[in-house]
This record gives sequence, structure tokens and C-alpha cells, in this order.
Amino acid sequence: MTAPNPQRQRAAWAAIDDLASDAENVSVIHYSCESFYDRPNGASPRITSVAVRKLDTGQTLSFSIHQVAEQEGIPFADIEASYDKLERMMLDAFFEHVGSHKGMKYIHWNMRDINYGFAAIEHRYRVLKGEPKIIDDDRKFDLARLLIDIYGPGYTGHPRLETLLEQNHISPLNFLSGKQEAEAFENRNYVGLHQSTLSKVDVVSNIFGRTTDRQLKTTTTWWEMHGGKLRGVVQWLAENKIIALALAVAGVLLGLIALKFS
Repeated sequence: MTAPNPQRQRAAWAAIDDLASDAENVSVIHYSCESFYDRPNGASPRITSVAVRKLDTGQTLSFSIHQVAEQEGIPFADIEASYDKLERMMLDAFFEHVGSHKGMKYIHWNMRDINYGFAAIEHRYRVLKGEPKIIDDDRKFDLARLLIDIYGPGYTGHPRLETLLEQNHISPLNFLSGKQEAEAFENRNYVGLHQSTLSKVDVVSNIFGRTTDRQLKTTTTWWEMHGGKLRGVVQWLAENKIIALALAVAGVLLGLIALKFS
């Protein structure tokens, strides 16, 4: 397995620790949507739910199609006929929340581009004639990429989120894979999609916490994690100052003894 790049690893650890120390200003975000594959007409995938979970308290806000429909008195069976209207109202509420929390930082999992990510949510809102509040890139932290930088690209199998959960014996309720979420949308299972979104902000927060505590289980060995034997020993000594001091003192004493008998 390819060992982590030392510079990127240090930067990733620093980002993780900075987020943990500023937990009151950090949220975990995830969303569910229509499948973004097999779209011959090029239309953007419709969004079904967004969840935002505070890192420090675990309090979670959710924005979902079926909840808006219930508030508007629209029967569940009629959601499809009013989808654009309901989606616009849902995203109105989401971006109002974003706008009222301008200093918030967001931890996410692979929300990186126009297919699936912040840009996709913003684009969908513009399609519905809304004006999104933009979250600056320096306030977005992709935990999936940070873990690669820390542990190396082979730290778990594929799909990474699901296999990482298995390695760490995390068994979330209502968790749907990407394929299952696409099927749920086709079956109009909006409640299931909403529950899966809530489940994912919970597990991403759980993984982040274990990473912060240096307790996350991966397939990366200690030697791989520390870039090989020599670098690993040097770093281990640097992190264990008492042992390093003892070795330094022993070196001085041996030097003095050598001088005495020379």
C-alpha cells in the first residue's frame, strides 16, 4: 500500500484537530437526491433531503420534501405533482439556515462537485429560480479526502464509507447505500431517504470523532502510517519526549565514559 505523503498527512491532522477544537462552529452535512447517473436529458437530479448536524451538541436540522409537503397540506401521494414547488421551499429553508450561520464550517463526505456536492445543491436551487448563499471553499472539509491524506489511499476497501463502518463495527440504522438511495427515489420512498440522510450525518460525525481520538480502525499498518521504519522511529521518538531525553542522556554518558577510557 502507498504510504501517506508526510506533508499532506500533517496538514490533514492539523485540519482535523482545528475542527475538533472549534466544534461549536462546525457542522456535519449530507444530502440525498435523485440518481445523478443515467440522465440522458441532462437535467439536474432533484434533491429530497438535507441534514445538518452540529458537531459539539449533535443537534440536527433536516430539510426534506415530505416534511414540507405535510406543512403545506399536500398529501404524500401528490408530492410528485408538486415536486418543484416543494423542493424550492425546502431549499429556501436550507439556504436561509446557511445565511444565518455565515461562520459555520462544514464537514462532509465527497460533496465535491456539480454531480454531487455543494455546487449541485446551488445549481438545483438556481434552476428553481432561487439565489443560493454560497459557502466558501475554505469552510468545507471533505473527511473522505482527509482520511486518505492521513492513512493513505488503501486505508479501507470500496465503497470506502460502507467498508469503514464495517471495520469499526458501526451498524447504523436506516443507512442506505448510493444504489439503494437511487432505488428509494424511484419508489418515492422519501421518508427512507430522509432517514438515510440523518443516519449519514451521524456516522460521518462518529468517524470524525474516532479520527480525532486516534481510535479509527483502518487497514493501514503503523509502519505504513509513519512512512517506513526510519521515519516512524524518528517520529515516535519525537512524540515520546521522555524516552528521547533518556536516550540523549545515555548518549552523553556513553560519550563521557568513552573519553575517560580513551
